[in-house]
Order: sequence, then C-alpha cells, then structure tokens
Amino acid sequence: MEMSKSRRRINEIIRYTLLIVVGIILIYPLLWMVGSAFKQNRDIFGTLNIFPPNGRVVTTNFADAWQITSEHTIWYYFANTLKFLVPKTIATLLSCTLTAYVVARKSFKGKKFVFGAVIVTLLMPELAFRIPLYLLYREVGLLDTYASLYISDIFASSSFFIFMIIQFMRTIPRELDEAAVMDGCNDFQILWKIIVPVIKPILITVCLLCFMWGMNDFQGPLIYLNSADKTVLSVILKQQLDGEAMVNYGRVFAASVLGLLPMIALFFSGSRYFVDGVASTGGKE
Repeated sequence: MEMSKSRRRINEIIRYTLLIVVGIILIYPLLWMVGSAFKQNRDIFGTLNIFPPNGRVVTTNFADAWQITSEHTIWYYFANTLKFLVPKTIATLLSCTLTAYVVARKSFKGKKFVFGAVIVTLLMPELAFRIPLYLLYREVGLLDTYASLYISDIFASSSFFIFMIIQFMRTIPRELDEAAVMDGCNDFQILWKIIVPVIKPILITVCLLCFMWGMNDFQGPLIYLNSADKTVLSVILKQQLDGEAMVNYGRVFAASVLGLLPMIALFFSGSRYFVDGVASTGGKE
C-alpha cells in the first residue's frame, strides 16, 4: 500500500511538472509580446527576456498604439471589425444549430450523403472557397461591404461547427424528443426548449471560436474590403509593418495587446463552457 501511494505520488509530481513546463512554453510567446510592448526597438529582438532590460520601460507605446493612424484610433478599427463579426457570429450560431439538429435528430432520405458532404467540406481548406466567393460577390455587388464577410455563414457554411454540434447532440437521449412530441411540441419547440438548454456549452464554444477566428481573419477582409474607411483591426495591424520608415515594433506589439484584450476577456468569461463543450463533442449515442 505504501509503495503504491508513493508511486502514485511520484506519477502525480511528474505529470504536473510536465504540465507546468508545457504551459510555460505555450504562454511564453504571449508574455514576451506583452513585455515587448514596454520596450524600445533595440531591446525587443536583442534578448529573450520578458521584462525590459535595465528598467528601460517605455509607456508611450500604448498611447501611440491607441492613435494608430493619423485619422483614427484603434477603437475605430475594432468597431469596424464588430460590424461584420457580430452578425457573423449570430448567423453561424443559428444556421449551424438548425442544420445540426436536422442531421442529428431527424431521419430523411439522403441523410448519410448530407453528413458526408459536411465531412468533405470540413477537410477542404478555406482558401479553396475564396476565389469562387469573390467572383460571386463581384457579380451581385457585395464587394467592399461587410456583408461579404458573413453572408455565407447564413447558409451554414461552417462545417466544423456543424460537426461539433452534431456530435454533442448525439449524446442527448432521443427519449427526450419522443416525450416532447407526446406533449404536443413541434420541431422548433423541441429544439428551443429541450435541445438548446442541454447543448448550451457547445453553443457558447461555437460563439467563442467564431468570434476569435473572425478577429484573427486577415485574408477575408483584405480580399473583400477595398475602402480605407472600412479597414478592420487585423489589416490595420499588418499595415503598421509595411511602412517605408523604420517600424516601431513596440508600438505594434502594444496595438496587438490592445486588440487581444477583448478576446481574452471573452474567452475567460466563457472558459468553463468552452472546456465542457470541447470535452463532450466526441460522445456517441
């Protein structure tokens, strides 16, 4: 008994030590970016230290990053990002939930083909859809509009989220649906009153991932938006590195930190649901 306890204790020490080491490795780039926001250019790439050397803390980087261009503050470009990100998240959540409900809970002819199409499109790179969408938006006059960044999500184009919700729904007993039908509920009432309260963790996970991926999307806004007054945060951050003069990397890192703050706050506010949602998507009926 004592040997088994000591062996278990040693295993726990090794396990937690490995977790701590891996955690430090993963979080180090983020901490280095935050520390670089308080450094001068010559101190950023000359050392791997997180903190500024010799106490040379630069606090003006954040003031410069807030007024990121001569015309607008960083909040202006963050607001532009929200103009497509909010409808994108709502459209993705509604369309993917409805599609996943039909595939996971209903029986119809061609169901296996539909699920197979979801898997096939899940494996395709997103870049393969950019050119066809660009040509389509050009023909219908949607280029240089925020709608071009979210209109495809109205039609449940996010196969990854559909697959996640389907897998979560498959863990719910079908007896709940049958009991609801006996009580006189229709499909929308079953979905809203029975299914949605149970799958709330995966729905919040979908919202978090959609919001974070949308914030990080650089290629889509760069391709579909042409007007300078519609530039979003990811594009304006990249433009700070394209100047002909010497780049102030401390200012760029400070702007990146300001852009990350909303995502970090959003993630930690829903982290409990995020873990539950991801952990439960591998279940089966």
